[in-house]
Amino acid sequence: MHLRTLALSLFLFCTAAMPIALPAQTSAPPPSQVQVQPSPNPQNQPAYSLPPEKLAKAITYSRIRVILDFVGSGWGILQLVLLLGLGVVAKMRNMAVNLSRNRWVQGFAFTLLLMAITTVLDLPLDLYGQHAARVYGQSVQGWGSWTWDATKGFLLTFIFGGLLVMLLFWVIRKSPDRWWFWFWIPAMIVVLLGVFVAPVIIDPLFNKFEPLAKTNPALVDRLEQVVVRGGIEIPPDRMFLMKASEKVTTLNAYVTGYGASKRVVVWDNSITKATPDEISFIFGHEMGHYVLNHIPATLVFLGVLLLLEFYIGYRSVGWLIARYGARWKVTSQTDWGALPVLLLVLAVLSFLSEPIVNGYSRMHEHEADVYGQEAVHGIVADPQKTAQSTFQLLGEMSLTDPNPNPFVEFWSFSHPSVSSRAAFAETYNPWIEGRHPKYFVK
Repeated sequence: MHLRTLALSLFLFCTAAMPIALPAQTSAPPPSQVQVQPSPNPQNQPAYSLPPEKLAKAITYSRIRVILDFVGSGWGILQLVLLLGLGVVAKMRNMAVNLSRNRWVQGFAFTLLLMAITTVLDLPLDLYGQHAARVYGQSVQGWGSWTWDATKGFLLTFIFGGLLVMLLFWVIRKSPDRWWFWFWIPAMIVVLLGVFVAPVIIDPLFNKFEPLAKTNPALVDRLEQVVVRGGIEIPPDRMFLMKASEKVTTLNAYVTGYGASKRVVVWDNSITKATPDEISFIFGHEMGHYVLNHIPATLVFLGVLLLLEFYIGYRSVGWLIARYGARWKVTSQTDWGALPVLLLVLAVLSFLSEPIVNGYSRMHEHEADVYGQEAVHGIVADPQKTAQSTFQLLGEMSLTDPNPNPFVEFWSFSHPSVSSRAAFAETYNPWIEGRHPKYFVK
Protein backbone atom coordinates (compact mmCIF):
# COMPACT_ATOMS: atom_id res chain seq x y z
CA MET A 1 0.00 0.00 0.00
CA HIS A 2 1.55 3.28 -1.05
CA LEU A 3 0.24 6.76 -1.63
CA ARG A 4 -2.41 5.55 -4.04
CA THR A 5 -3.74 3.32 -1.27
CA LEU A 6 -3.88 6.19 1.19
CA ALA A 7 -5.73 8.36 -1.28
CA LEU A 8 -8.12 5.75 -2.59
CA SER A 9 -8.71 4.15 0.79
CA LEU A 10 -9.90 7.50 2.08
CA PHE A 11 -11.63 8.86 -0.99
CA LEU A 12 -12.80 5.74 -2.79
CA PHE A 13 -12.20 2.75 -0.51
CA CYS A 14 -15.84 2.76 0.41
CA THR A 15 -17.63 3.88 -2.74
CA ALA A 16 -20.24 1.31 -1.81
CA ALA A 17 -19.89 -0.63 -5.03
CA MET A 18 -21.09 -4.06 -3.96
CA PRO A 19 -20.85 -6.37 -6.97
CA ILE A 20 -22.70 -9.64 -7.04
CA ALA A 21 -19.66 -11.24 -8.68
CA LEU A 22 -16.03 -10.33 -8.21
CA PRO A 23 -13.47 -9.64 -10.91
CA ALA A 24 -11.18 -11.97 -9.02
CA GLN A 25 -12.52 -14.57 -6.62
CA THR A 26 -15.08 -14.85 -3.87
CA SER A 27 -15.11 -16.62 -0.59
CA ALA A 28 -15.93 -18.64 2.46
CA PRO A 29 -19.05 -20.27 3.80
CA PRO A 30 -21.72 -17.61 4.43
CA PRO A 31 -22.77 -17.08 8.04
CA SER A 32 -26.43 -17.75 7.34
CA GLN A 33 -29.01 -17.30 10.04
CA VAL A 34 -31.42 -19.35 7.97
CA GLN A 35 -31.45 -23.06 8.65
CA VAL A 36 -31.45 -24.95 5.36
CA GLN A 37 -32.12 -28.62 4.87
CA PRO A 38 -30.50 -29.87 1.65
CA SER A 39 -32.92 -31.20 -0.90
CA PRO A 40 -32.27 -34.62 -2.41
CA ASN A 41 -29.92 -34.65 -5.37
CA PRO A 42 -30.25 -38.04 -7.07
CA GLN A 43 -27.42 -37.36 -9.48
CA ASN A 44 -25.23 -36.03 -6.64
CA GLN A 45 -24.17 -33.22 -8.95
CA PRO A 46 -22.49 -30.16 -7.43
CA ALA A 47 -24.47 -26.94 -7.72
CA TYR A 48 -21.52 -25.31 -9.52
CA SER A 49 -19.16 -27.20 -11.79
CA LEU A 50 -17.09 -26.71 -14.93
CA PRO A 51 -16.30 -28.99 -17.88
CA PRO A 52 -12.76 -30.45 -17.81
CA GLU A 53 -11.13 -28.00 -20.24
CA LYS A 54 -12.63 -24.94 -18.60
CA LEU A 55 -11.90 -26.35 -15.14
CA ALA A 56 -8.20 -26.63 -15.95
CA LYS A 57 -8.15 -23.03 -17.16
CA ALA A 58 -10.07 -21.86 -14.09
CA ILE A 59 -7.66 -23.56 -11.70
CA THR A 60 -4.61 -22.09 -13.45
CA TYR A 61 -6.06 -18.60 -13.76
CA SER A 62 -7.25 -18.65 -10.15
CA ARG A 63 -3.74 -19.53 -9.01
CA ILE A 64 -2.32 -16.67 -11.05
CA ARG A 65 -4.73 -14.21 -9.43
CA VAL A 66 -4.01 -15.50 -5.94
CA ILE A 67 -0.26 -15.27 -6.50
CA LEU A 68 -0.58 -11.74 -7.89
CA ASP A 69 -2.73 -10.75 -4.92
CA PHE A 70 -0.36 -11.99 -2.23
CA VAL A 71 2.84 -11.10 -4.07
CA GLY A 72 1.43 -7.63 -4.73
CA SER A 73 0.73 -7.10 -1.04
CA GLY A 74 4.16 -8.33 -0.04
CA TRP A 75 5.90 -6.31 -2.73
CA GLY A 76 4.04 -3.18 -1.70
CA ILE A 77 5.43 -3.57 1.82
CA LEU A 78 8.93 -4.57 0.72
CA GLN A 79 9.35 -1.69 -1.71
CA LEU A 80 8.63 0.85 1.03
CA VAL A 81 11.20 -0.84 3.27
CA LEU A 82 13.74 -0.71 0.43
CA LEU A 83 13.01 2.90 -0.47
CA LEU A 84 13.52 3.91 3.15
CA GLY A 85 16.54 1.69 3.78
CA LEU A 86 18.37 2.66 0.60
CA GLY A 87 17.91 6.36 1.27
CA VAL A 88 15.68 6.94 -1.75
CA VAL A 89 12.97 8.52 0.40
CA ALA A 90 15.49 10.96 1.92
CA LYS A 91 16.71 11.94 -1.55
CA MET A 92 13.16 12.53 -2.79
CA ARG A 93 12.44 14.57 0.33
CA ASN A 94 15.53 16.70 -0.27
CA MET A 95 14.55 17.25 -3.90
CA ALA A 96 11.09 18.42 -2.86
CA VAL A 97 12.41 20.70 -0.12
CA ASN A 98 15.07 22.23 -2.37
CA LEU A 99 12.50 22.88 -5.07
CA SER A 100 10.67 25.56 -3.07
CA ARG A 101 10.18 26.95 0.41
CA ASN A 102 6.43 26.75 -0.10
CA ARG A 103 5.06 23.70 1.74
CA TRP A 104 2.33 23.16 -0.84
CA VAL A 105 4.92 22.87 -3.58
CA GLN A 106 7.04 20.59 -1.38
CA GLY A 107 4.10 18.36 -0.45
CA PHE A 108 2.82 17.88 -3.97
CA ALA A 109 6.35 17.42 -5.34
CA PHE A 110 7.12 14.72 -2.79
CA THR A 111 3.74 13.11 -3.48
CA LEU A 112 4.48 13.04 -7.21
CA LEU A 113 7.96 11.57 -6.75
CA LEU A 114 6.74 8.87 -4.37
CA MET A 115 3.83 7.96 -6.63
CA ALA A 116 6.04 7.87 -9.71
CA ILE A 117 8.60 5.49 -8.26
CA THR A 118 6.05 3.14 -6.68
CA THR A 119 4.06 3.08 -9.93
CA VAL A 120 7.19 2.04 -11.83
CA LEU A 121 7.97 -0.61 -9.22
CA ASP A 122 4.41 -1.97 -9.45
CA LEU A 123 4.36 -1.92 -13.24
CA PRO A 124 5.64 -5.49 -13.86
CA LEU A 125 2.88 -7.02 -11.72
CA ASP A 126 0.25 -4.72 -13.20
CA LEU A 127 1.31 -5.56 -16.74
CA TYR A 128 1.36 -9.29 -16.05
CA GLY A 129 -2.07 -9.13 -14.44
CA GLN A 130 -3.55 -7.47 -17.51
CA HIS A 131 -1.67 -9.87 -19.79
CA ALA A 132 -3.08 -12.88 -17.93
CA ALA A 133 -6.60 -11.44 -18.09
CA ARG A 134 -6.25 -11.09 -21.86
CA VAL A 135 -4.75 -14.55 -22.33
CA TYR A 136 -7.54 -16.21 -20.32
CA GLY A 137 -10.26 -14.26 -22.08
CA GLN A 138 -11.30 -12.11 -19.13
CA SER A 139 -10.22 -8.83 -20.72
CA VAL A 140 -10.58 -7.50 -24.26
CA GLN A 141 -9.19 -4.07 -23.42
CA GLY A 142 -6.38 -2.93 -25.69
CA TRP A 143 -3.10 -1.80 -24.21
CA GLY A 144 -3.71 1.78 -25.28
CA SER A 145 -7.02 1.94 -23.46
CA TRP A 146 -5.50 0.18 -20.44
CA THR A 147 -2.66 2.69 -20.32
CA TRP A 148 -5.07 5.60 -20.59
CA ASP A 149 -7.15 4.25 -17.69
CA ALA A 150 -3.99 3.82 -15.63
CA THR A 151 -2.97 7.39 -16.46
CA LYS A 152 -6.33 8.77 -15.38
CA GLY A 153 -6.11 6.77 -12.17
CA PHE A 154 -2.63 8.14 -11.52
CA LEU A 155 -3.75 11.73 -12.05
CA LEU A 156 -6.81 11.36 -9.82
CA THR A 157 -4.73 9.77 -7.09
CA PHE A 158 -2.14 12.53 -7.38
CA ILE A 159 -4.76 15.25 -6.99
CA PHE A 160 -6.69 13.71 -4.11
CA GLY A 161 -3.63 12.08 -2.60
CA GLY A 162 -1.72 15.35 -2.62
CA LEU A 163 -4.58 17.15 -0.89
CA LEU A 164 -4.82 14.41 1.74
CA VAL A 165 -1.07 14.54 2.33
CA MET A 166 -1.21 18.30 2.87
CA LEU A 167 -4.12 17.90 5.26
CA LEU A 168 -2.36 15.09 7.12
CA PHE A 169 0.85 17.03 7.71
CA TRP A 170 -1.04 20.18 8.69
CA VAL A 171 -2.91 18.18 11.35
CA ILE A 172 0.33 16.52 12.53
CA ARG A 173 1.96 19.93 13.02
CA LYS A 174 -1.06 21.29 14.88
CA SER A 175 -1.63 18.23 17.08
CA PRO A 176 1.38 15.88 17.07
CA ASP A 177 -0.10 13.61 19.77
CA ARG A 178 -3.72 13.51 18.56
CA TRP A 179 -3.37 13.77 14.81
CA TRP A 180 -4.62 10.21 14.37
CA PHE A 181 -8.05 11.31 15.66
CA TRP A 182 -8.24 14.82 14.19
CA PHE A 183 -7.17 13.55 10.75
CA TRP A 184 -9.70 10.72 10.96
CA ILE A 185 -12.63 13.16 11.17
CA PRO A 186 -11.99 14.99 7.85
CA ALA A 187 -10.87 11.69 6.34
CA MET A 188 -14.31 10.21 7.01
CA ILE A 189 -15.91 13.33 5.55
CA VAL A 190 -13.84 12.73 2.42
CA VAL A 191 -15.02 9.11 2.40
CA LEU A 192 -18.66 10.19 2.60
CA LEU A 193 -18.06 12.69 -0.17
CA GLY A 194 -16.41 9.97 -2.22
CA VAL A 195 -19.41 7.67 -1.76
CA PHE A 196 -21.66 10.41 -3.07
CA VAL A 197 -19.65 11.79 -5.99
CA ALA A 198 -17.86 8.68 -7.30
CA PRO A 199 -20.83 7.38 -9.33
CA VAL A 200 -21.45 10.72 -11.04
CA ILE A 201 -17.89 12.06 -11.42
CA ILE A 202 -15.26 9.33 -11.06
CA ASP A 203 -16.90 6.24 -12.58
CA PRO A 204 -17.83 7.92 -15.90
CA LEU A 205 -14.16 8.77 -16.42
CA PHE A 206 -13.41 5.06 -16.83
CA ASN A 207 -16.58 3.56 -18.29
CA LYS A 208 -19.52 4.56 -20.46
CA PHE A 209 -22.98 4.61 -18.90
CA GLU A 210 -26.44 5.10 -20.30
CA PRO A 211 -29.96 4.82 -18.86
CA LEU A 212 -31.08 1.22 -18.83
CA ALA A 213 -34.51 2.27 -20.09
CA LYS A 214 -32.95 3.67 -23.26
CA THR A 215 -31.92 0.28 -24.65
CA ASN A 216 -33.83 -2.20 -22.50
CA PRO A 217 -37.28 -0.79 -21.61
CA ALA A 218 -38.75 -4.28 -21.25
CA LEU A 219 -36.05 -5.19 -18.74
CA VAL A 220 -36.75 -2.01 -16.77
CA ASP A 221 -40.42 -3.01 -16.55
CA ARG A 222 -39.36 -6.42 -15.31
CA LEU A 223 -37.04 -4.94 -12.70
CA GLU A 224 -39.79 -2.58 -11.55
CA GLN A 225 -41.74 -5.68 -10.53
CA VAL A 226 -38.88 -6.61 -8.23
CA VAL A 227 -38.81 -3.06 -6.86
CA VAL A 228 -42.54 -3.17 -6.09
CA ARG A 229 -42.10 -6.56 -4.49
CA GLY A 230 -39.45 -5.08 -2.20
CA GLY A 231 -41.67 -2.16 -1.25
CA ILE A 232 -39.03 0.46 -2.03
CA GLU A 233 -38.51 3.12 -4.67
CA ILE A 234 -35.73 2.82 -7.23
CA PRO A 235 -37.01 4.77 -10.23
CA PRO A 236 -35.94 3.81 -13.74
CA ASP A 237 -33.70 6.89 -13.97
CA ARG A 238 -31.54 5.31 -11.24
CA MET A 239 -30.93 2.20 -13.36
CA PHE A 240 -27.90 2.32 -15.64
CA LEU A 241 -26.26 0.13 -18.23
CA MET A 242 -22.46 0.10 -18.20
CA LYS A 243 -20.70 -0.81 -21.44
CA ALA A 244 -18.30 -3.24 -19.83
CA SER A 245 -17.99 -5.33 -22.99
CA GLU A 246 -15.52 -2.78 -24.35
CA LYS A 247 -13.03 -3.92 -21.70
CA VAL A 248 -14.03 -7.24 -20.13
CA THR A 249 -15.99 -10.39 -20.91
CA THR A 250 -17.26 -11.10 -17.41
CA LEU A 251 -20.69 -10.41 -15.92
CA ASN A 252 -21.47 -8.08 -13.06
CA ALA A 253 -23.88 -5.70 -11.44
CA TYR A 254 -23.44 -3.43 -8.47
CA VAL A 255 -25.05 -0.87 -6.26
CA THR A 256 -23.22 2.40 -5.72
CA GLY A 257 -23.69 5.92 -4.44
CA TYR A 258 -25.92 7.24 -1.72
CA GLY A 259 -28.80 9.66 -1.45
CA ALA A 260 -29.27 11.57 -4.68
CA SER A 261 -26.40 9.68 -6.36
CA LYS A 262 -27.46 6.13 -5.51
CA ARG A 263 -27.94 3.87 -8.50
CA VAL A 264 -27.88 0.30 -9.69
CA VAL A 265 -25.53 -0.49 -12.56
CA VAL A 266 -25.85 -3.56 -14.77
CA TRP A 267 -23.04 -4.49 -17.13
CA ASP A 268 -24.05 -4.92 -20.76
CA ASN A 269 -22.42 -8.36 -20.69
CA SER A 270 -25.04 -9.39 -18.15
CA ILE A 271 -27.80 -8.25 -20.50
CA THR A 272 -26.47 -10.25 -23.46
CA LYS A 273 -25.47 -13.42 -21.62
CA ALA A 274 -28.00 -13.80 -18.79
CA THR A 275 -31.73 -14.48 -18.99
CA PRO A 276 -34.33 -11.96 -17.77
CA ASP A 277 -34.95 -14.22 -14.76
CA GLU A 278 -31.25 -14.28 -13.90
CA ILE A 279 -30.96 -10.51 -14.29
CA SER A 280 -34.00 -10.13 -12.02
CA PHE A 281 -32.22 -12.15 -9.34
CA ILE A 282 -29.04 -10.10 -9.76
CA PHE A 283 -31.11 -6.93 -9.41
CA GLY A 284 -32.86 -8.34 -6.34
CA HIS A 285 -29.46 -9.02 -4.81
CA GLU A 286 -28.35 -5.44 -5.47
CA MET A 287 -31.62 -4.06 -4.16
CA GLY A 288 -30.96 -6.01 -1.00
CA HIS A 289 -27.86 -3.92 -0.34
CA TYR A 290 -30.08 -0.83 -0.28
CA VAL A 291 -32.91 -2.31 1.76
CA LEU A 292 -30.62 -3.93 4.32
CA ASN A 293 -28.63 -0.70 4.81
CA HIS A 294 -25.33 -2.32 3.89
CA ILE A 295 -23.82 0.95 2.67
CA PRO A 296 -24.12 2.94 5.93
CA ALA A 297 -23.25 -0.16 7.94
CA THR A 298 -20.09 -0.65 5.89
CA LEU A 299 -19.17 3.01 6.32
CA VAL A 300 -19.44 2.70 10.10
CA PHE A 301 -17.51 -0.58 10.17
CA LEU A 302 -14.67 0.66 8.00
CA GLY A 303 -14.65 4.01 9.78
CA VAL A 304 -14.00 2.33 13.13
CA LEU A 305 -11.34 0.12 11.56
CA LEU A 306 -9.69 3.14 9.94
CA LEU A 307 -9.59 5.00 13.26
CA LEU A 308 -7.90 2.01 14.88
CA GLU A 309 -5.36 1.77 12.06
CA PHE A 310 -4.59 5.49 12.31
CA TYR A 311 -3.97 5.14 16.05
CA ILE A 312 -1.67 2.16 15.57
CA GLY A 313 0.01 4.11 12.77
CA TYR A 314 0.61 7.05 15.10
CA ARG A 315 2.17 4.85 17.77
CA SER A 316 4.23 2.83 15.29
CA VAL A 317 5.58 5.75 13.25
CA GLY A 318 7.03 7.41 16.34
CA TRP A 319 8.71 4.18 17.41
CA LEU A 320 10.07 3.43 13.93
CA ILE A 321 11.52 6.92 13.49
CA ALA A 322 13.12 6.78 16.94
CA ARG A 323 14.70 3.42 16.09
CA TYR A 324 15.51 3.74 12.39
CA GLY A 325 15.16 7.46 11.65
CA ALA A 326 18.91 8.12 11.66
CA ARG A 327 19.48 5.31 9.15
CA TRP A 328 16.57 6.44 6.97
CA LYS A 329 17.44 10.15 7.41
CA VAL A 330 13.89 10.83 8.59
CA THR A 331 13.99 13.23 11.52
CA SER A 332 10.41 13.43 12.82
CA GLN A 333 6.79 12.74 11.99
CA THR A 334 6.54 16.23 10.43
CA ASP A 335 9.31 15.29 7.97
CA TRP A 336 7.92 14.58 4.49
CA GLY A 337 9.92 11.35 4.68
CA ALA A 338 7.62 10.17 7.48
CA LEU A 339 4.85 9.62 4.92
CA PRO A 340 6.33 6.35 3.55
CA VAL A 341 6.87 5.22 7.16
CA LEU A 342 3.17 5.73 7.86
CA LEU A 343 2.24 4.05 4.58
CA LEU A 344 4.45 1.09 5.52
CA VAL A 345 2.58 0.64 8.80
CA LEU A 346 -0.80 1.04 7.09
CA ALA A 347 0.22 -1.48 4.42
CA VAL A 348 0.97 -4.11 7.05
CA LEU A 349 -2.25 -3.33 8.93
CA SER A 350 -4.26 -3.40 5.71
CA PHE A 351 -2.92 -6.85 4.84
CA LEU A 352 -3.51 -8.22 8.34
CA SER A 353 -7.05 -6.84 8.45
CA GLU A 354 -8.07 -8.43 5.14
CA PRO A 355 -9.75 -11.46 6.79
CA ILE A 356 -11.80 -9.15 9.02
CA VAL A 357 -12.91 -6.84 6.23
CA ASN A 358 -13.61 -9.68 3.81
CA GLY A 359 -15.46 -11.71 6.43
CA TYR A 360 -17.71 -8.74 7.07
CA SER A 361 -18.25 -8.31 3.34
CA ARG A 362 -19.11 -12.00 2.90
CA MET A 363 -21.79 -11.67 5.56
CA HIS A 364 -23.43 -8.81 3.67
CA GLU A 365 -23.17 -10.61 0.35
CA HIS A 366 -24.88 -13.68 1.74
CA GLU A 367 -27.66 -11.56 3.18
CA ALA A 368 -28.11 -9.94 -0.24
CA ASP A 369 -28.23 -13.39 -1.85
CA VAL A 370 -31.02 -14.42 0.52
CA TYR A 371 -32.87 -11.17 -0.07
CA GLY A 372 -32.52 -11.43 -3.84
CA GLN A 373 -33.83 -14.97 -3.94
CA GLU A 374 -36.81 -14.05 -1.76
CA ALA A 375 -37.44 -10.87 -3.76
CA VAL A 376 -37.99 -12.72 -7.05
CA HIS A 377 -40.43 -15.21 -5.52
CA GLY A 378 -43.61 -15.03 -7.59
CA ILE A 379 -41.81 -13.14 -10.36
CA VAL A 380 -39.66 -15.96 -11.72
CA ALA A 381 -40.98 -19.48 -12.08
CA ASP A 382 -38.28 -21.20 -10.00
CA PRO A 383 -36.23 -18.91 -7.70
CA GLN A 384 -33.95 -21.76 -6.61
CA LYS A 385 -33.06 -22.79 -10.14
CA THR A 386 -32.75 -19.16 -11.26
CA ALA A 387 -30.30 -18.25 -8.50
CA GLN A 388 -28.28 -21.45 -8.98
CA SER A 389 -28.04 -20.95 -12.75
CA THR A 390 -26.98 -17.33 -12.20
CA PHE A 391 -24.05 -18.40 -10.06
CA GLN A 392 -23.18 -21.13 -12.55
CA LEU A 393 -23.06 -18.52 -15.32
CA LEU A 394 -21.07 -16.04 -13.23
CA GLY A 395 -18.56 -18.72 -12.31
CA GLU A 396 -18.13 -19.92 -15.88
CA MET A 397 -17.65 -16.44 -17.29
CA SER A 398 -15.16 -15.46 -14.58
CA LEU A 399 -13.27 -18.78 -14.67
CA THR A 400 -13.89 -19.30 -10.96
CA ASP A 401 -12.35 -22.38 -9.38
CA PRO A 402 -15.17 -24.57 -7.93
CA ASN A 403 -12.86 -25.70 -5.11
CA PRO A 404 -10.76 -22.75 -3.96
CA ASN A 405 -8.14 -23.12 -1.27
CA PRO A 406 -9.83 -22.70 2.16
CA PHE A 407 -7.09 -20.38 3.44
CA VAL A 408 -7.38 -18.15 0.36
CA GLU A 409 -11.16 -18.09 0.85
CA PHE A 410 -10.74 -17.02 4.45
CA TRP A 411 -8.10 -14.40 3.77
CA SER A 412 -8.94 -12.68 0.52
CA PHE A 413 -12.47 -13.50 -0.72
CA SER A 414 -14.93 -10.65 -0.23
CA HIS A 415 -17.84 -12.82 -1.41
CA PRO A 416 -18.84 -16.36 -0.44
CA SER A 417 -17.41 -18.87 -2.89
CA VAL A 418 -19.47 -19.42 -6.02
CA SER A 419 -19.83 -23.09 -5.09
CA SER A 420 -21.28 -22.30 -1.66
CA ARG A 421 -23.57 -19.63 -3.09
CA ALA A 422 -24.89 -21.96 -5.76
CA ALA A 423 -25.37 -24.79 -3.26
CA PHE A 424 -27.28 -22.50 -0.90
CA ALA A 425 -29.44 -21.13 -3.71
CA GLU A 426 -30.32 -24.62 -4.91
CA THR A 427 -31.68 -25.68 -1.53
CA TYR A 428 -33.10 -22.47 -0.07
CA ASN A 429 -36.89 -22.45 -0.32
CA PRO A 430 -38.50 -20.73 2.68
CA TRP A 431 -41.92 -20.82 1.06
CA ILE A 432 -42.51 -24.52 1.65
CA GLU A 433 -44.39 -25.72 4.70
CA GLY A 434 -42.51 -25.40 7.96
CA ARG A 435 -40.10 -22.71 6.77
CA HIS A 436 -40.25 -18.93 6.79
CA PRO A 437 -38.58 -16.27 4.63
CA LYS A 438 -36.09 -14.03 6.37
CA TYR A 439 -36.97 -10.68 4.79
CA PHE A 440 -40.49 -11.06 3.36
CA VAL A 441 -43.85 -12.01 4.79
CA LYS A 442 -44.93 -15.48 3.76
